[in-house]
Amino acid sequence: MAAAVDVPPARLRRLILDGARRMPAAERPAPGDGSASPAPPSIAVSGLGEVLRQPGTGVPMLYGREAELAVVDELLATGSGALIVRGEAGIGKSALLAYAAPKPGARVLRVTGTESEADLPFAALHLLLRPVLDRLRALPAQQSEALRGALGLGDTSPGDRFLVGLATLNLLVDLSETAPVRCLVDDAQWLDGESADALMFAARRLHTEPVMMLFAARDGFPTRGLTELRPAKLTPDAARRLLARHAADLPPTVRDQLVHEAQGNPLALIELPRMLTGDQRNGAVDPLSFAPGTAQPVADRVLLGFRDRIAALPAPTRTCLLLAALDHGDASSLARAADRLGTSPADLAEAERAGLVRVSAAGVVFHHPLVRTAVLLACDIADRIGAHRALAETVGDDRRAWHLAAVTSLPDENLAEQLENLALRARLRGGQTAVSAAYARAAELSADAAEAVRRWTAAASAAAEAGLWRRAGELVVKARRAAETTTPARAVRADLAHLRAGLAVEAGRPLDAVRLLHDGAEAADDPGTRLSLLGMAGYYTWASAAHPDQVPLARRTVRLCPDGDGLAGVVRTINDAFRQILAGEPVTTDVFQVLEQADRVPFELRFLVLFQAIVRAEHDRMLTGAIDIVEDCRTQGRVGRMPQAMTLLAIAQLMDGRHPAARSTAAEGMVLATDVGRPFWRGYLAGVHAWLSAVAGREQECEALTDEAIQEADQRQWMPGACWAEYARVGLDLGLGRYGAVLDRVDRAMRGPTRHAFIWRYCWPDYVEAAVRAGEPHRAPDRLHAYAEWAEATGRAGTLAILHRARALLAPEDTAGDLYERALLLHARSRQPFDEARTSLVYGEWLRRHRGRAEARPHLRAAMEAFDRIGAAPWSARAATELRAAGLALPDRSPIAGALATLTPQELQVVRLAVTGASNREIGAQLFLSPRTVASHLYKAFPKLGVTSRVELARFSHLTEAAPIAISLVSGP
Repeated sequence: MAAAVDVPPARLRRLILDGARRMPAAERPAPGDGSASPAPPSIAVSGLGEVLRQPGTGVPMLYGREAELAVVDELLATGSGALIVRGEAGIGKSALLAYAAPKPGARVLRVTGTESEADLPFAALHLLLRPVLDRLRALPAQQSEALRGALGLGDTSPGDRFLVGLATLNLLVDLSETAPVRCLVDDAQWLDGESADALMFAARRLHTEPVMMLFAARDGFPTRGLTELRPAKLTPDAARRLLARHAADLPPTVRDQLVHEAQGNPLALIELPRMLTGDQRNGAVDPLSFAPGTAQPVADRVLLGFRDRIAALPAPTRTCLLLAALDHGDASSLARAADRLGTSPADLAEAERAGLVRVSAAGVVFHHPLVRTAVLLACDIADRIGAHRALAETVGDDRRAWHLAAVTSLPDENLAEQLENLALRARLRGGQTAVSAAYARAAELSADAAEAVRRWTAAASAAAEAGLWRRAGELVVKARRAAETTTPARAVRADLAHLRAGLAVEAGRPLDAVRLLHDGAEAADDPGTRLSLLGMAGYYTWASAAHPDQVPLARRTVRLCPDGDGLAGVVRTINDAFRQILAGEPVTTDVFQVLEQADRVPFELRFLVLFQAIVRAEHDRMLTGAIDIVEDCRTQGRVGRMPQAMTLLAIAQLMDGRHPAARSTAAEGMVLATDVGRPFWRGYLAGVHAWLSAVAGREQECEALTDEAIQEADQRQWMPGACWAEYARVGLDLGLGRYGAVLDRVDRAMRGPTRHAFIWRYCWPDYVEAAVRAGEPHRAPDRLHAYAEWAEATGRAGTLAILHRARALLAPEDTAGDLYERALLLHARSRQPFDEARTSLVYGEWLRRHRGRAEARPHLRAAMEAFDRIGAAPWSARAATELRAAGLALPDRSPIAGALATLTPQELQVVRLAVTGASNREIGAQLFLSPRTVASHLYKAFPKLGVTSRVELARFSHLTEAAPIAISLVSGP
């Protein structure tokens, strides 16, 4: 890979000649698009090599690219955003990047992916940021530490690769404060996985910052939601004009044949003429030895042309080219390796004159990626072995191990240990993709079968952590095959079962995952590991779509749980609660002591303990614990765990009536779930978000989110998201007064795949109210009885308040009033704004009809104001209608509620945190945005809210009822 800044041609030539002076960064070669015109060219040597320019402009001259240039021009005009240019080799991707580069005053950062470095963590990111690493000190301490550790610049410490992405984003934004920044990433398909994650993380969060990122890639590089541009093949007319510029001496008939065979590929139009013999150039025979209609793919023909040109070079030149193709080290490493093989960098002169490479003090850069591939084709196995060995003697530890592994075919335990040590170093830098690759090669070289199983399993685990589930599955298969010839250690068997369970969940087979976790728990010799596996087994059993095997599996999970107090007792109690829920037993409020020192409890078990608070209606404890677990993930840089933690927090905030905060958490969590490749958590969050949208009366948003949640649930047999989606539709119908639909939906749900979800118990009071309002109160008693049994078992003031409200709806006039009053007293002991407002609303409605308008007004006004504060628009409208009926004149809409309803979810998130006094940098750290993006959202939100400064946001102080998470990612200088 190569990164570069522009270098004057004269200076570059001097550097090439004397080879003694270092450039500020490495150059890279001409893009090889061929659609740039050389006549009359003005050569501009930059990080993209010699690019043919329009005279006097510095802009490449491209043929047949009007549509593509319009897309790039639009991005250039905005100055912010990202674009992926995707296509086959030689189609012109690099030329479009070169077109975007020239701009006076802009800072251009470049890097080119290299296949030989795809397993070195953060190698590409290091090269891209190398010219600006002195700016790392300006980042918040934790971000700076994470990025320095990832790039191997300081003490390494475990960190999440997405924290590195946040640091990359903020570094680029900081750079853009003095000059616009353009990041050009070529051959992105060969970026190491960690660099690709960090750069894509940053690219998706560009909003209005003067930072532009362009990626050129072949098929296979993930789009991840970014805009994609596919350059079209050149039209015959554009191809003829291009060929006329590059091969004007060819007869028209020969040019026509080349146009036909190049198939619109610009690189082929440049390179194919160089493959012609003298007779072919004169038109004596067909231009190439391929009959029309049976020709090989054009890229293959160009590759063969490069190979033939390389084969014609002197042997020392081919040797130097091979060294450069196998390792993208610096010039000194190349020189030392060449010396061991009896050559020197000066032997590259022939290759440079042939237009195959460019040489500088920073190293060798190939004219086109196909040239590198052609070098490997042109050299035999003996040459490659010799080159790898020479390089192994001259490069650093990580590269040395890989070069030795490349020439080793027999088991070699010493080398396997070196590769395992390499994997451990990569893990400290957060490079899970590199960890997986190193462990996999170590497994291949293991002399002992048991060690091979352990290493294959470690490789699969790292691949899963990186979100590479298909690769993880392949590695698990290899581990299981190796295990057929040996007996792996118990810990390895447990780990392998855990991995297979994760793959089963990803494949939509959660109950198969449970069976595998049972096997792993029986194999595990570590108590903590066993409890974690059994905890996940209980949760996956419950989270599966309804199936006859759920109850038997839940019973087996309980049987496998060890007896005892402490963590063992907690896991056993939780799993027994899951069993009771699945079996439909009436009371599921088992109590257990919440463990102290949560940091010593595995993440999965902390999640389960807090999740079970729903069953016990311990909403305050759930909220406090969820805030803590999210904060721990932030401070420890475990952003990959954040979607799961944020699902818990969003539910806890929702249960506590903090709807604006819950909406913000759910929206942020969905974005992060996409980033870390956890679709089932995104689906879960989509369902929760749908319920909040329903309460807010955002019908279209609710429907879109429910569709997403249900589709994801159906694909993976993963119940929670679908359950929340169905519950959301119930809530939407209830808020909009469609009471018959509420009854029908709930009745269908009780026969459907989400019927065992405990959240339906929270819905029974809604069912009672809908039955009364639909004129079918006879349908309510069974649901009310089920709710009463649970609410009384919890003994919680909030659930008992709702129980009294539901009973009052069915009660005769002489007892209903007392029930409403008792409900309000209980609400006062356990504040939950939404539930309390609903009780005030129905009580006010009852008072207006039975005791007079004056008594009703205070309750109806309190309800309307509470609904306004949490953005429950249809409920607020209903309260306002009742107030008017009670004789109070009101405007059509609450100004605050109306203002909040106009904000986008992202704007609402930013405003909520701004109300707390957090700075733009602090808000950005919370929401994984740049400070400039935060400022932009505030700029757009202020006029919607009718304010002109942060001070005036005080009127929205109710938004801080979300118990904001402490800001930690911005600690330090």
